[in-house]
Amino acid sequence: MFSSYIWGVITVCMYTSIIVVGLAVFTGFTGLVSLGHAAFVAIGAYTCAILTKTFELPFFVGVIGAALTSGLASLIIGYPTLRAKLRSDYFTITTLGFGEAMRVILENLEITNGARGIGGLGNYSHPITVFVILVIVLWVTKNYIFSRYGRMSISVREDPIAAEMAGINVVQVRLRALLFSAICAGIGGAIYAHYIRFIQPSMFISTQSTLYTAIVVAGGMGSITGPCIAACIFTMIPEVLRVADQWRMVAYGAVLVAIMVLRPSGIFGYKEITIRGMRNLVRRLRKQKLIGPEGVEIDE
Repeated sequence: MFSSYIWGVITVCMYTSIIVVGLAVFTGFTGLVSLGHAAFVAIGAYTCAILTKTFELPFFVGVIGAALTSGLASLIIGYPTLRAKLRSDYFTITTLGFGEAMRVILENLEITNGARGIGGLGNYSHPITVFVILVIVLWVTKNYIFSRYGRMSISVREDPIAAEMAGINVVQVRLRALLFSAICAGIGGAIYAHYIRFIQPSMFISTQSTLYTAIVVAGGMGSITGPCIAACIFTMIPEVLRVADQWRMVAYGAVLVAIMVLRPSGIFGYKEITIRGMRNLVRRLRKQKLIGPEGVEIDE
């Protein structure tokens, strides 16, 4: 039982990381804030649940369908709003409204079973499966960020006016990043649905969207692996404080305040966890262990 509980927490950390990595591409690398990201997670969750339960399709087909549906929804909401060149605060309010509207729509559709939700889903979110999907998402995200599209996103984040004068289509860059972010959210939602094995609209409220944004900010606005570490921290806090349920939100606030005071740029800022960096860290640690307190080398 204890082992299955640990694996469950690890699974939650992994699918949350998939969601926030996509949001980090949009918020961290283009500079726009989304407070309706839970809507894309909900679309992915419901799409995968309907495909696997109602139409009895394989789980991987449901995941692909969830990614495509969430991506399509991002284009529907993103194209008119981004083309209108709304300021960042107005765009944030628009995404918040979209999230609430999507929740109401899900509560009134027959195919989604309304407010009662969909239950009895298959347990397809095995930790190994989720880990493989997370690795693929991280690999694709890394290649996207280090491609010319990623460099254009960073330039738009730093100065959209200068980027536009340099010939960069700001609307396309932001829309592409939103599309990528929504696809990741849809994949995370599909995994979430088949891990919980029950979904209903009340599980995708604006508080959840705010949490995803807070994780990205806490992990580092210019990092990919930073939000993953922050996702693990924010997932484990409720588990550690399970015996004191009233103090969970207090702990969330305390952690956020501590990070903003001690690390205003986030836990990792603009840095990444790389294999080379881990090797260098191991070498430094091994070297320190071989040096005595007086600076005399100790034989192995």
